Amino acid sequence: MYKVDHYIGGKPAEARGDRSAPIYDPSNGTIQGEVGLGCTSDIDFAVTVASKAFETWSNTGLMKRVSIMFKFRELLEKNREELCRNLVKEHGKVWDDAMGELTRGFEIVENACGIPEMLKGEYSQQVGDGVDIYSTRQALGVVCSITPFNFPAMVPLWTFPLAIACGNTFILKPSEHAPSCANVMARLFSEAGLPDGVFNVVHGDKVAVDCLLKHDGIEAVSFVGSTRVAEYIYHLGTANNKRVQALGGAKNHAIIMPDADIEQAVGAIIGAAFGSAGERCMALSVAVVVGDDIADELIEKINKQAKNIKVGCGMVAGNEMGPLITKEHSNRVKGLISEGEKQGAKIVLDGRKYKASKGNENGYFCGPTILDNVIKEMSVYKEEIFGPVLVVVRTNSYDEAVKLVQDHEYGNGACIFTRDGDIARNFTRKIKVGMVGVNVPLPVPLAFHSFGGWKRSIFGDHHMYGPEGIRFWTKMKTVTSRWPTSIMAGANLSFPSSDL
Repeated sequence: MYKVDHYIGGKPAEARGDRSAPIYDPSNGTIQGEVGLGCTSDIDFAVTVASKAFETWSNTGLMKRVSIMFKFRELLEKNREELCRNLVKEHGKVWDDAMGELTRGFEIVENACGIPEMLKGEYSQQVGDGVDIYSTRQALGVVCSITPFNFPAMVPLWTFPLAIACGNTFILKPSEHAPSCANVMARLFSEAGLPDGVFNVVHGDKVAVDCLLKHDGIEAVSFVGSTRVAEYIYHLGTANNKRVQALGGAKNHAIIMPDADIEQAVGAIIGAAFGSAGERCMALSVAVVVGDDIADELIEKINKQAKNIKVGCGMVAGNEMGPLITKEHSNRVKGLISEGEKQGAKIVLDGRKYKASKGNENGYFCGPTILDNVIKEMSVYKEEIFGPVLVVVRTNSYDEAVKLVQDHEYGNGACIFTRDGDIARNFTRKIKVGMVGVNVPLPVPLAFHSFGGWKRSIFGDHHMYGPEGIRFWTKMKTVTSRWPTSIMAGANLSFPSSDL
C-alpha cells in the first residue's frame, strides 16, 4: 500500500481534511494505494502559494523559463519508465500504449520550449504623427486544469507546460483514479529548477473541483472529461467569472467508401477502436459503411483480427489491451452491449465473454466487441461508450453516411477512407467536427496545431495546446504610445544579452 499526497509549494503536502479514496489495480480489482482528497483548506493553501509565486514567475525572463522547460523535458525522458509504471498500474493500459501516451505529452513540452516565438506580439509604427501601436500577450495569474483518468500524463501535459511557459502559476487536479503521475511530473519540474509554488498538484473529487471553480483566486480552468461534467464545469466556472475551456464526450465516426483500401481501413479501425481499451475521446467507435458488400467484407476482416487481440494485465509483455478503469465502468460498458443486443444489434464479437487469466479474475476486463446492424436510435449509437466496442452502421450512400455525422450531438472527430480526392475534399470542408482524418483513423493534431471538437464535444471558445492554447492561457494588451521630442541618449557600446 502506498499513499499519494498533494504537491504544493515545491514539496509533498498531506491533505488537510479527513477524506481519502482507494486506488485500485484495474487488472485484478485489489486496492493498491490511497489518495488524500482535497478540501477547501487545501485549495486555499494552494492558491495562496501559487499567487505569491506568480509575482516573481510572471516577471521571470522568457529565456530563463525556456531553460527550465528544456531541463524538464530532459528529466521527463530520463524518468519515462517510472512514469510508464505508474500509468500501467493505476490506469491499466498496456506498456506500449503508456509509452505512446508519454511521447505525445512530451511533444507539448517541446513546443513550450519555443514560447518566445509564440508570445511575440504585433507592432505598427507611425500610425499617426509620432504614434506607434503594439500588442503583447500577458499571463492571466493562477490557473488550473481538471484532467481525466484515461490519460493521466498526456492530458495534464497538454495544459500546464504551455500555461507555465506563458508566465502563469498552476494548480493541477488530476483524476483520483490515477493520481501518481501528476506528482512525479511535479517533482521532476522542481528538479528542473522551477521555483516553488509555480506548479502545484491538489488531488480530490467533486469537492475540490467545485472549490476551484468558485475560488476568487483562480483565473482560468481547463477540463477534459464527459460532456455532462464538461457542461457543468463550463457553466459553474463562467458563472464565477472564469475563463473556461471544457472538452467533453465524443462519438467519432469513420466513413468507409466502396473504393477504400479495405486492408488499410481494417488495420486502422482496429487500432483506433480497441486501443487503450477504447478509453479515449478520439476512439473510433462508429464504422459507417457505404454498401452492404463492402460492409460484409470489412466486418469479417475486422472480426478475424479483433478476436486475436491479446487482452490482459498491462505489465505482461505481449498484451495489447488492458482492463477498464473501474468495476462500475466495466459494468456500464457491458450493460450498453446488452442493451444494444436487446434493441436489435447483431453481436459479431462479444467482449463480455472474455475470461481473465489466473490471478486477474477480478480485473475490470471487457474484450473487443463488434456490433453490426446498428441504427441511430440505439443507445450504443447515441451514447459515448468509452470502452472497446465498435458499432457498425450500414448506409446506401455517401450523403446518408455524412448525415449521420452531421446529426450527432457530438462533433469531436471523424474520418473517411477513400481513394476519391473529390469526395475527401468535400468531406473535409463540409463535415461538422473539430478534427478530421482522410485515411487517418485518429486525427489528433501535433503540438504546433490545436486539439478540440465542435458541438457538444466542447464548451468554450478555445481548443487545447498549440496557438489556441497560447490564446487561452494569456490575455491581450495593446499599447498606443507617443513620445515628446527629447535629447537623444548617448551611445552604449556594451553588447546586449538576455538575463538568464
